[in-house]
Amino acid sequence: MIDVEDAGTARLLAVRDEDPLRAWDSLGAWWPEDHPGVIGIRDRRAGGAWLAANPAERRLAVLLNRADVHDLPEAHAVSRGSLALESVRGRSPEAPLPMHGFNLLEVGPEGARVLSWDGAELRETPIEPGTHMIAHDDLDDATTPRIEAWLPEFRALGPTADSPDWTAEWTALLASSAELAPEDDRAIIRDNRPHGYPTQSLLYCIASVTADGVEVRDVTLPSPAHWSE
Repeated sequence: MIDVEDAGTARLLAVRDEDPLRAWDSLGAWWPEDHPGVIGIRDRRAGGAWLAANPAERRLAVLLNRADVHDLPEAHAVSRGSLALESVRGRSPEAPLPMHGFNLLEVGPEGARVLSWDGAELRETPIEPGTHMIAHDDLDDATTPRIEAWLPEFRALGPTADSPDWTAEWTALLASSAELAPEDDRAIIRDNRPHGYPTQSLLYCIASVTADGVEVRDVTLPSPAHWSE
């Protein structure tokens, strides 16, 4: 979920789905030499990031997987873990890319957008002011069950700028979504194993990008695909 107020202000709730057996590190400055000043959620295997932020430059990026339109052999595929790290340094990807498909959500002083790569084409989708949701297809894609089910609920809360505590409101709505079974297609807190993927929801991040900088907080779920107050 992302709520954009203007070109330099946005608030975000991001849920990470990953294989629980794949080691990772919670929010920290894990790249002091290659990416000084950058913090993020680190994937230990590839060394990259699912979410990254550069508070000094007021930049935030989140990476989501997306299906390929062409088969790319694993032996030839470059890790996507560098994308968020490079993005928050002001270096966005350019096609062609020897990577599997992705959606890269970028927020910075110049605005918010999604860069989508499907193995053949790199597309840019500007994010207009308002509340939006993205998963593994297009922004606000109504054919994605979780977006169809929950985007209207988040929009009904109103702009985050009008809320005295938007993080509590959004987190409460996320909690109510977890009343669905985690394998339900409409679920945000998910168990994707019945759908043929080993990934489960492991954590979520709350973030804001404003003229004062970037604030990010990460919360690890008590166990994969399970919510707890």
